[in-house]
Amino acid sequence: MEASAFLPPLPWQPPGLPQPRAAAAAAGAARQPPAAAGHGAAGRGTQRRLRPRPGRVGGTARQVSGGGGGYWGGVRGAAAAAGGGGARPAAAAEGASAPPHREPPAAAEESPAAATAEAPPHAHPMTADSWRNLIEHIGLLYQEYRDKSTRQEIETRRLQDSQTDPEESSPSEETPSEAEPTSTTESKAPPQISLLRNSNSRFNLWQDLPEIRSSGVLSILQPDEIKLQEAMFELVTSEASYYKSLNLLVSHFMENERLKKILHQSEAHILFSNVLDVMAVSERFLLDLEQRVEENIVISDVCDIVYQHTVNHFSVYITYVSNQTYQERAYKQLLQDKPAFREVISQLELDPKCKGLSFSSFLILPFQRITRLKLLVQNILKKVEEKSDRETTALDAHKELETVVKACNEGVRKMSRTEQMISIQKKLEFKIKSVPIISHSRWLLKQGELQQMNGPKTSRTLRTKKLFREIYLFLFNDLLVICRQIPGDKYQVFDSAPRGLLRVEELEDQGQSLANVFILRLLENADDREASYMLKASSQSEMKRWMISLAPNRRTKFVSFTSRLVDCPQIQCVHPYVAQQPDELSLELADILNILDKTDDGWIFGERLHDQERGWFPSSMGEEILNPKIRAQNLKECFRVHKSDDSQRRKLGSRNRQ
Repeated sequence: MEASAFLPPLPWQPPGLPQPRAAAAAAGAARQPPAAAGHGAAGRGTQRRLRPRPGRVGGTARQVSGGGGGYWGGVRGAAAAAGGGGARPAAAAEGASAPPHREPPAAAEESPAAATAEAPPHAHPMTADSWRNLIEHIGLLYQEYRDKSTRQEIETRRLQDSQTDPEESSPSEETPSEAEPTSTTESKAPPQISLLRNSNSRFNLWQDLPEIRSSGVLSILQPDEIKLQEAMFELVTSEASYYKSLNLLVSHFMENERLKKILHQSEAHILFSNVLDVMAVSERFLLDLEQRVEENIVISDVCDIVYQHTVNHFSVYITYVSNQTYQERAYKQLLQDKPAFREVISQLELDPKCKGLSFSSFLILPFQRITRLKLLVQNILKKVEEKSDRETTALDAHKELETVVKACNEGVRKMSRTEQMISIQKKLEFKIKSVPIISHSRWLLKQGELQQMNGPKTSRTLRTKKLFREIYLFLFNDLLVICRQIPGDKYQVFDSAPRGLLRVEELEDQGQSLANVFILRLLENADDREASYMLKASSQSEMKRWMISLAPNRRTKFVSFTSRLVDCPQIQCVHPYVAQQPDELSLELADILNILDKTDDGWIFGERLHDQERGWFPSSMGEEILNPKIRAQNLKECFRVHKSDDSQRRKLGSRNRQ
């Protein structure tokens, strides 16, 4: 069977890959020089000589003449071949036209007064050699950068949360200025950038660049603008770190001759998917970001570039991430079935180049990057001036990135959901009229055993041993199926109801026998009549998890689900967590969540601020944010990032009411 048979179809047809110079020029002609004919030496004049990256990557035409070495020359060379006259990535082979989109407005088109208020002052271009020297001194692989930068975010928030007395703060106040460090350097820039650097490097932050120091712009720019420059600078340098790790995945693992002999072509295809396309897209993206930094040492904007590349190129991420289920399965199978594969991977992981990082950490790089890129744009969005062109551009970029991230998530879930539904269908035997379980629009939310109370609730029955009997529930996004387990790992269905016709009610404390008991009401069951079940869960958290899953719009302990304006508790993730059940939420370091409900046995139901995803997780995974001023600031930033989404929801709601 061909390798392509194992891969999921493209979620949406990838557009053609126009030359980044032209795309960037279309986004903001006033900020861009005339588009070059290509990315090679001919397109960039004689600014610098191109240097080839050692070795050929995946058979793509990336050989560029010139002397010297270094991976930054490989960026330019690969992008020259891919975006100019050389071979293009497979994702662009069809040459489809770019999708229509709204051009972000250019700041230079504003009036002189507005431009002065919004755009940073023009200093002078950064020399090519200076920028190349900066990039080549980035010492961290992307995995190291990501881990250390998120941990630094955690420490910064801890400091902010502890420096202001919560009793003296008001949730209605604006930015937490008193909670910020008083040091000038710390207040002007996030500390994450310094983590990109080698310990021997003299470059730590954008403001530490010699060109910045010598230009005098630091005495002209406002502190907020300096923070914005650092946020944009982090997006650029972290992309270089990401490309460095991708390059290692390809050159060190994928192109290893011993590994090539061990892996069948179809196995290699599943394992590495379209990583060459992803790498080519990163090269082009980094090249356009590089040119923007070289134009002016005070960066005008980067979100217009992010927007253009997300719209025109980032579909390759959806393809790669959608293959994740196949990829993980194939990797585990290869480790189990092929000792030679296991031995080679172990040896390659021990190479000093990998810095102790596992092969699997390289495979998940694209998904981590596209998610992180959205957060970096959010960070920029929080720092740009409100109602400015740069805010509009950042909102546009964020919206497109969010679309790609959601498509990636759906691509990952689609395969596992389909297999799960097929498995459940085989286990069900209907005592009532059969209900078709498998549907493209249906997926499992929660399943598990509960105790059903038998007979009337009287003191006599409470003393009997047969008060409860086991039932098993399968809760889908649109349907509840109630069963009893029968021999042979089968389930006999005796009732069902649409999820929208379910109501739950928690019983007041009535002693140990009725602890963790709730009433489930089916407004219309399989017999077209109302039915009620008194159910007992194994713990308080299990009871609450079932109640919220069965009736998701009910009010929780801290905040109504229809309101996000209440100052509810918040928590910061300090330990990553991988969801074990469908109703749980996977957490990344430094995630901020609203606490919607919590239990006495150590579980929290939360809503993550940056994407509004909800789910349960252990309370030990996070630290509660006690300062109401910091909580208010977090909510304010969340509303600003998602205000375009909220506006769209209000418009849809208005049309629905009409």
